[in-house]
Amino acid sequence: MPVPRPAPSDTDPDAAFLAEVRAFLAEALTPDLREAGRRTLGVHSDIAACRLWHQRLHRRGWIAPGWPTAHGGTGWTPRQRFLFDRECALNDAPVLFAGGIRSLGPLIIEMGTPLQQARYLPGILSGEDLWAQGFSEPGAGSDLARIATRAERVGDHYRVTGAKIWTTGAHLSNRMFALVRTETAEKPQQGLTFLLIDMPSPGLTVSPIITIDGEHELNSVFFDQVSVPVANRIGEEGQGWAVAKRLMQLARSNNTPSALVRRVYQRARAAALAVPDLEPGLMARLVSAEIELTAFEQTELSLLPAGRLREGDNTSPSALKLIGSELHQRVAELAMEIAGTARGLALAAFHDETGPLADGARATAKHFATRAASIYSGSSETQRNVIFQALRAGIR
Repeated sequence: MPVPRPAPSDTDPDAAFLAEVRAFLAEALTPDLREAGRRTLGVHSDIAACRLWHQRLHRRGWIAPGWPTAHGGTGWTPRQRFLFDRECALNDAPVLFAGGIRSLGPLIIEMGTPLQQARYLPGILSGEDLWAQGFSEPGAGSDLARIATRAERVGDHYRVTGAKIWTTGAHLSNRMFALVRTETAEKPQQGLTFLLIDMPSPGLTVSPIITIDGEHELNSVFFDQVSVPVANRIGEEGQGWAVAKRLMQLARSNNTPSALVRRVYQRARAAALAVPDLEPGLMARLVSAEIELTAFEQTELSLLPAGRLREGDNTSPSALKLIGSELHQRVAELAMEIAGTARGLALAAFHDETGPLADGARATAKHFATRAASIYSGSSETQRNVIFQALRAGIR
């Protein structure tokens, strides 16, 4: 059943933009792409659908709405970017494998050299390059200051040795951005360096991690004297902490946007409409979720007035990540409860069945998948600490 949406009036300033977006989506989103969007469990859709949708957006010139126009951006206002993301969600567009677009690309534009921009930005825009994030380690999860993977400089190259874990999409990516330790300093945040690494490099291996939802999205990555050119360093040696902090600001501001939560809400609403005489408590929670989602959308719009968060603004990205990820989890859990846990526990049906059994399985798998939102891009406790520190500084 279509999700109701406000129809733009002749006096609506968004009318022309929405008409253009809806016309494009109606033509470019084929039934198989829409199905891939609906079946998405983790942070991106089926990789073949991701690549195809990326290519179509790139040809249209709409792949990087948040980038400056000089580097391939659209020139849209923050509100237009919000409306585009919402229309993609309402139309079940695939969720892109887009760490390069959303985080690394803007970082290279801000902090990379002209040579790095010329080398890496075109591949990010075209979708030729897929980027994995190499931050977390077996002994360093949200506490990145404890990173132990070493990079020893030998002439014009670094030799990297160590391991990363929980690396999303490493098995699909041809490149990785990573935080490594180039020296041991008095303060653990010192001595870190930010490198861009080619995944096919000799000595680099990827091992899969299968998560509770049965999916292969995460990986361990091992480095055995992997050679990385010094030219692939972002920022100065030993100053990687500042570079990583800026990247995390960008990532936290957009890795669980309201549009992603709305996708799950649509599934919950569709499940509710399919259940005769839905239990009143579940209906009340569904209405409450819609109210919370609408409030989150307005918060998102108010905190992104310039399209990209200001450097040094740690509070807004943490607030968006915390609100978005926890609401995402609550709505996914509600969708599972409405669809029926008894049906949902038959997870095998998700891949080869249709109907209520598969719907329940999909809802349960999605609930499992969203549990990781409490940890990625910094745990919820980390986000609360960042917000508290900023509030305390403001009070003083």
